[in-house]
Amino acid sequence: MQLAARVSQVTPSITLAISAKAKAMKAEGIDVCSFSAGEPDFDTPEHIKAAAKQALDAGKTKYGPAAGEPKLREAIANKLKTDNGLDYKPENVIVTNGGKHSLFNLMLALIDPGDEVIIPAPYWLSYPEMVILAGGVPVIVQTDGKNQYKITPEELSNAVTPKTKLFVLNSPSNPTGVVYTPAEIEALAKVVVEKDIFVVSDEIYEKIIYDDAQQVSIGAFGPEIFQRTFISNGFAKAYSMTGWRVGYLAGPLQAIKAASTVQGHSTSNVCTFAQYGAIAALTSPQDCVEEMRLGFAKRRQVMLERVSAIPGLSCPKPDGAFYLFIDVSKTGLASLEFCDKFLESYQVAAIPGVAFGADDCIRLSYATDLDTINKGMDRLDKFVRSLI
Repeated sequence: MQLAARVSQVTPSITLAISAKAKAMKAEGIDVCSFSAGEPDFDTPEHIKAAAKQALDAGKTKYGPAAGEPKLREAIANKLKTDNGLDYKPENVIVTNGGKHSLFNLMLALIDPGDEVIIPAPYWLSYPEMVILAGGVPVIVQTDGKNQYKITPEELSNAVTPKTKLFVLNSPSNPTGVVYTPAEIEALAKVVVEKDIFVVSDEIYEKIIYDDAQQVSIGAFGPEIFQRTFISNGFAKAYSMTGWRVGYLAGPLQAIKAASTVQGHSTSNVCTFAQYGAIAALTSPQDCVEEMRLGFAKRRQVMLERVSAIPGLSCPKPDGAFYLFIDVSKTGLASLEFCDKFLESYQVAAIPGVAFGADDCIRLSYATDLDTINKGMDRLDKFVRSLI
């Protein structure tokens, strides 16, 4: 069969493959410690599930507007104004099938063949693949671990060419967990304005931050950057709604209308009753978000302390999300070989950094219970010591 050329240019998801392998091993009765999944282990809060059940009972089971339920678009616009200082109207928002779909819709609506999209590495592995599927050219900018893997204004400016269309910013970051400071975000905003390009800010982890970190939206630094900003977000991480597949994209009206057209000819509307759960998530007290954040903070501290006691390993202290991005270069193994041996010999699932554009590192998720974390760290200690 002659498949489309675009498919051969895209790399299958390594994270999903490793997660599937770990689940298969567990199904065989093997005691696997999995640090691979990028999803909270907490259940979706009860009031959110209740709202979806109520919507089901009320018959909210039919087709809805392709761009999303009006009440949800309004709730998202209110959230963006209140939490992020972004004055979007409901028509500037499209509800999508998860945060990933919001980014894919944007790429299809904005990127022409040959357009360049600047992506700092380490990056979430789907960014460059989406650009390729849209016919664009991902321009990967390698960042320095000594600078916490943050792209500098100079690096961004130097990467811009006449073909540059979009810059992808992710803070808090997957896979590193780093959070850009307000001053760093503002400096990047100035480059975006000066170079007259667009920026999409992936803020899916915005509610999961620690210590004195402060999450700010790049579009909040004045009208010029606001006009060039897209916001990608969703309900998966903050509200533990990964399987609900509800996300959103906000931005300039012309592009949002275009994204709605794309969605209208692909998936149509997001699951109707799931959107009512999302409305409840935004309009109800946020105590559940804080409870989960505190749980992640405790796990982060335990995993950080355990990793820091293992010779040869190092990683930046994450200020957000629920990942450690660990430099394993001193073991002498590239990331994929490291993760393969770790899973096969010690039954621990980790994600190789090569998937994120950093082959010297691995990603561990601490979105799991403390018993699993401690057991897995015991195994990591033994594995690394056996190598070095």
